[in-house]
Amino acid sequence: MVQTHEVEDPRYASNPVNRCYFCKSTLYELLSTVAVSEGFDAVADGTNLDDASEVRPGRAAAREHGISSPLLDAELRKGDVRQLSRLMGLPTWDKPAAPCLASRIPFGQAVDEDKLAQVEAAEEALRACGIRGGRVRHHGDIARVELPAEWIALLATPELRAQLVQGVRAAGFLYVAVDLEPYRRGRLHDAIDAATPSAAGPSADIANRGGRPRGWAQAL
Repeated sequence: MVQTHEVEDPRYASNPVNRCYFCKSTLYELLSTVAVSEGFDAVADGTNLDDASEVRPGRAAAREHGISSPLLDAELRKGDVRQLSRLMGLPTWDKPAAPCLASRIPFGQAVDEDKLAQVEAAEEALRACGIRGGRVRHHGDIARVELPAEWIALLATPELRAQLVQGVRAAGFLYVAVDLEPYRRGRLHDAIDAATPSAAGPSADIANRGGRPRGWAQAL
């Protein structure tokens, strides 16, 4: 395991729409150094065919650093990866998706360790309630909770609602708001024109999904 410090990079911390480019550039530069020192021939990521249909600034960084994407080369989709993982007996075959915690902070609002810790603790509170696949969006004092459709109706249960509110407030939020629209991928980009290039860095692929929370990555 290696630890990166992309939050200390003002280009990343300012949270532009291509924030992921700066994160992945830092990560791949470090992992490429590790690969050379450990005698590996390549650094690989987990990009798959479904990812190719989404805008991702980190892909530009991968190309620049010569990162291999074997799942994409094999034209495997997320469902294929899960099915093959299950057949191989891997315990992570049904692990929920875990995009970078910075993706919970609206573009243009600074990313820092305190906000990331708040989001992490709040989403732990969701999991403690048994909720899988939910997200907590950081809006200052307000936590906007996005839930799978089936969970929205269940919040009519006073006990569950009280547990959720208590847990999210304990993470440091003053108000807890539940979004009436169910969680769906890519909602972070609703407020921007994904075709508009950013002034900071490469602009092809201007979204952020994926990456380990809070700067951790595993050299493969």
